[in-house]
Amino acid sequence: MSEQLYGIHAVKSFLDRTPERVIEVYVLKGREDKRLQPLLNDLHRLGISVQFLNRQALDNKANGEVHNGIIARVQPAKELNEHDLEQILANKPSPLLLVLDGITDPHNLGACLRTADAAGVDAVIVPKDKSAQLTSIARKVACGAAEVIPLIRVTNLARTLREIQQAHNVWVVGTAGEASENLYQTKLTGAIALVMGAEGDGMRRLTRECCDQLVSIPMAGSVSSLNVSVATGVCLFEIVRQRTQTINQ
Repeated sequence: MSEQLYGIHAVKSFLDRTPERVIEVYVLKGREDKRLQPLLNDLHRLGISVQFLNRQALDNKANGEVHNGIIARVQPAKELNEHDLEQILANKPSPLLLVLDGITDPHNLGACLRTADAAGVDAVIVPKDKSAQLTSIARKVACGAAEVIPLIRVTNLARTLREIQQAHNVWVVGTAGEASENLYQTKLTGAIALVMGAEGDGMRRLTRECCDQLVSIPMAGSVSSLNVSVATGVCLFEIVRQRTQTINQ
């Protein structure tokens, strides 16, 4: 069983981090540009097979996905679970976790992973059910972050949240439009798990009940809500700002 990656950036990021998982690469015949050649040199140096295909053959390999002239066939990563999360938390005295509850769009998953990497998140936690898979689309949108950020799939999200609260003193902050306290009025330092719910439906009831605190993002315009990946970025970087301010004091 294998997976496919599409586009120079996704393939290069994957090759830089886990070259041992690259099986072979397909490239559009006749494509010549400055971005591609260094990648081809790296593939050749590592002894990875590269096949040059015409447009129709490459399109057929892509199964309808946008490939931008390059496709890599790779070995899938081992799925991480509750045990892996426990190991991560054991080595992090003040972890920053991102919890995505009911995010089913792979574009949003990829964008959230990219933002999580930029914000220094230690792990992203998602439920096994009703959650987007780490598809080629998610990987492409993540721009390499999918190979760096641990993505933990848990059987029971509410139980996992209770366990990290009790065993690791993680403060669980949920986002909700109707919350009385907004993001900028809230102390967001120390060990934190930020919970983002699905657009429209928000967090599930059991997830919400596990939160120590609910916060909202103040909205000044006529738009009532933000895309979940944008909202995730707003919240994570406010946490980063507060953490940095605390360290510098």
